[in-house]
Amino acid sequence: MKKKCLSPIANDVLQKCAEILGTTVYALVVEFEQDFEPGTNDYARKLVEFCCSKALVNLCLYIDEKISDGSFSQLSFDMMLAWESPSSSNEDLYTESVAKEREDTKIFPKEVTGAQVDDDTLLFYSDILPLLVDEERHVGEDAFVWMCSLVPLAADVVNVRFAFEALTAATANRFHFPGYDKYIKEINKYINYLLSLQTPTGVELADDEYILHMEGSANAQRVVRHIGGTSWPGRLTLTNYALYFEASKIASYEKALRIDLSRQGVDHKVRPAATGPWGAPLFDRAIVYESSQLSEPLVLEFPEITSATRRDLWLTLIKEVILLHQFLYKFNIESPLKVWEMHARTILGVARLHVVRELLTISLPVLRNFLLFSLFDELPKGDYVLEELSTALKQMSTIHPCSASYILKRLNISHPILERTEHKKVLEETSGGPLENLPSLETTISQVREEAKEVGIAKATVEVIKEEGLGVNLLIFFELISPLKDVLSFWQEIITWERPIITLFVLTMMMVIIYKEWIGYAIAASLLWCVGKMIWARYKRVGEKYNEIVVCTCSDQTTIESIVNAQHGLKNFQEMLQTANITILKIRSILESRAPKHTNQVMLVLIAVAILLLVVPFKFILMATTSHYFLMNLKLRKFKSNYKGNRRLREWWESIPVTPVRVVDKTS
Repeated sequence: MKKKCLSPIANDVLQKCAEILGTTVYALVVEFEQDFEPGTNDYARKLVEFCCSKALVNLCLYIDEKISDGSFSQLSFDMMLAWESPSSSNEDLYTESVAKEREDTKIFPKEVTGAQVDDDTLLFYSDILPLLVDEERHVGEDAFVWMCSLVPLAADVVNVRFAFEALTAATANRFHFPGYDKYIKEINKYINYLLSLQTPTGVELADDEYILHMEGSANAQRVVRHIGGTSWPGRLTLTNYALYFEASKIASYEKALRIDLSRQGVDHKVRPAATGPWGAPLFDRAIVYESSQLSEPLVLEFPEITSATRRDLWLTLIKEVILLHQFLYKFNIESPLKVWEMHARTILGVARLHVVRELLTISLPVLRNFLLFSLFDELPKGDYVLEELSTALKQMSTIHPCSASYILKRLNISHPILERTEHKKVLEETSGGPLENLPSLETTISQVREEAKEVGIAKATVEVIKEEGLGVNLLIFFELISPLKDVLSFWQEIITWERPIITLFVLTMMMVIIYKEWIGYAIAASLLWCVGKMIWARYKRVGEKYNEIVVCTCSDQTTIESIVNAQHGLKNFQEMLQTANITILKIRSILESRAPKHTNQVMLVLIAVAILLLVVPFKFILMATTSHYFLMNLKLRKFKSNYKGNRRLREWWESIPVTPVRVVDKTS
């Protein structure tokens, strides 16, 4: 039975769904229309969603077999096509768009880049690229998101849009079937590869503990542990609970050192580091793990010639495991089924990340885009998404057959509690998709994505400044603070009475503000003045007229003059540093009574100031200080300057002995 209102691909998908469910299309339509309101729009798409969700529940029970023979990839891709073009009108529009594309370009590479095939495209599709020449069927982001909300194999619904951007960056944000089919099959292959890895020496993994990554074995790249001045090559293994390092022996490995990443109450710290001979930070290829469960930091190096991609991968994966357990602890997720569901989603995320790194080897994607917790730990307001996720997880009453837990169970990675759960009981209690309890999650994720784009644009402008050298940054700094010179010059004119009327006005206002205790009002007025300046700048479009700051690096000085000026600058800096050290040492001498006479004088002055502050209101002291500051620069008083007083104060300061300083090296 074919419905005229549906597109050909939608009719084909409904027929396949009926075969999987052992029923007819007519029976599915009748069941759908029992709950469908006639006035509701989008009848065709709702019908496709209803039939596909029921069929996928049955399909997920044998997903391992369906992935191997390619039927899952083909059917799920057809479902996405049917979702995008459910009605006959959608099909006509799609046909027109394809025809227009073929007029613009005859082959797939030009369709993608407009000029030539991107290197990532060649690598991703490899030997199946010729099949894409006539491949007109491809799906977009929304269809991919819908499919992953039903079967979270290709991506997790929480970070599916970030994953889709990375997967389709080289194909104009459209996912073609050959690439999708290869991607799904490679995920299955990688999970089988993880199951074949050897357990760390002397360790018995827990029933729900599985290896996520391993390096350092005979057929893999080296991993080196640094302990003081010695280095120990070995094998490094990461599971969903811990990190294991096994030092290499002649033909085997020593007993593994276990770092428990799931332990709470421990401050887990992992960061990048540089290593080299005698501790010199020459090669930025290492990570350092620190926590209270270790007596000394664990330093692991991942030797590479050209980059630090291995180190970055390990760093990201270790953080992901730590953040997983922190999430479970923070939101008090205690149900074994729900805990394992989050473990399963993490394991699938790691598998997807490894597959994409193998497929896209030249321009590696952003690692965090395929991992759940690392992504939203770094994104602005990502904690809101994790809160929504925990709420939805707590509301979940049963594990769906298409959930991450059951997908991994069919792929031979399971929790013992799932072995006791009967499929029939789960099917009877299941309705809808595995993530139907996330109504507000999509909205929160969309908001986070928009803010992440804004932050990304802002960070891109910052990186340009960071790439400049010391000299250029100094020039930029002096150029940025140059407006302050005008402010300081204007203030200097006020306090020196070069503008007497303005000086009298400022002095009077300051006296009134201090006497009336209007400091808060004055600060508020200053803030409102800043707001007014910003509004004025927006009205005059200052940001558009001056969209960049020009800093000139040229100089009228010769090379010799520049060198001499640099030497003078260095000498002046050295003198300033010496003066600062001497000042600190003299103050220390006074505090420690190394100069008893000076200490007594300072104590008497401090006592007098304290009594003055107790007796006289502070506002009068502040008024007197302010008026003295202004009046001391008045031309009528300059001839009365206290020359003798300044000289005696300088002589008193110079007579204070400093605390002796002895410089020694470490060996003496």
